[in-house]
Order: sequence, then C-alpha cells, then structure tokens
Amino acid sequence: MDKLQKEIKIAASILSADFSNLGNELKAVDDAGVDMIHIDVMDGSFVPNITLGAPVVSKIRPFTEKQFDVHLMINNPGKHVDDFCKAGSDIITIHLEADEHPIRTLEYIRLKGIKAGVSINPATHESNLEYVLDYCDMILIMLVNPGFGGQKFIPSTLKKLEKVRKLIDDSDYAIRLEVDGGVGVGNIREIADAGADMFVAGSAIFGSKDYSKVISQMRAKLEGAARPV
Repeated sequence: MDKLQKEIKIAASILSADFSNLGNELKAVDDAGVDMIHIDVMDGSFVPNITLGAPVVSKIRPFTEKQFDVHLMINNPGKHVDDFCKAGSDIITIHLEADEHPIRTLEYIRLKGIKAGVSINPATHESNLEYVLDYCDMILIMLVNPGFGGQKFIPSTLKKLEKVRKLIDDSDYAIRLEVDGGVGVGNIREIADAGADMFVAGSAIFGSKDYSKVISQMRAKLEGAARPV
C-alpha cells in the first residue's frame, strides 16, 4: 500500500506585515487561506535585526487559531523557551548555530508539549543535522542569510535542500522540511521539487494587494507536489 501523502503547508511570515496593523494583518492572511503564521524573533546579536518578543506573540495570539510557527533567530534560545510556550507557540524552532546544547533545548521544547524545530543557515553544512534527527519534528533550511525580509533566495541552497530531504527520508522519521527566504510564486515549485513540504512566504504575500490570490497561485504551483509520509 502506498504511504499517505504529507500535506503541503504554507506559512505567512509576519516579518513583512504591517506592524502598525498586525492584528488585522493576521486576520487577513487567515481568511486568505494560509496554514500557519510564521513569527521571526530576532535579537540583534545572532542576526543584525531586532524584531519582537514573547509579549507581542502573546498579544497577537487571539487574532487567529492558525498554528504559530515561531522561529528563534537568537543566541541561547533555551533561555526563552518557557516564555514563548506561554505566549501560545505551536512550533518553536532554534538555530543549530546559536545553541551550545541544541539537543537539550529541543528535548525541553518537546517536554513542554510543543513541536521542536531546528534551523541551519546557508553556509552551515547539512551533515550537522544528522545528530539531532532524534529530537526534532521539523527542519528549517534558510534559503537566505537570516536577519531581513525581502531577500532573493540563494540558488545553491537547493542542493542542500535535496541532501536534507534524503537525510530525512533515510532516517524514516516523520520530520517536516520547511524553507524560509525568497519563496514566491515563481520559484515555489522548484523548491518543492528539491524536497520542501512547508513554505514560509513573507514579502510575496504581504507585498501583494491580494493575499488570497497569491496564496492560491502558490497552491496551484504546488499541485501534485505532496510527499509520502
């Protein structure tokens, strides 16, 4: 019997949203049909930019029932897991490069009843992920250097994506493979064919006049791209 097909998911990154109208922006992308809300947390240390923290996540939680996919682009993320759990996170992703003890942090996230993700930057070798497969529910491959929205994706990351896809498939774990950075209608199918099954889009959605139209166009490009579980 064929394995069940893993549903493709699209997450809207609020990094590109109108922060002065964030609640309504969340409602708008929810109505437009996104599957998840991606929240980039930046500390000005691990990455150059500074964004928002757990108090803001808590304040925007009531505006949608969609899953909060919280991406911690911060040093020593383990210190802040409790705060982001309390704020309403459904998935918490840490950077492998930013945590001296990533396995401990991933285990703790799961212990809190939250899905645990691990991310790597474009210049980090994918072989490092081999040692954390037992402890994560999702891997996030950065297609740009983290820290700013609106960047064009780095083409060489597609090769990395293919290698991580094989690493996951060979492990036989049901790990999601998410991508973030420069994802849009024009390249989403190419990225899916390289192995991704979750897609973070920021400026491609929030930079458009019709959120629903863009999301529908992405789904049309992804038709038939679902992967076996």
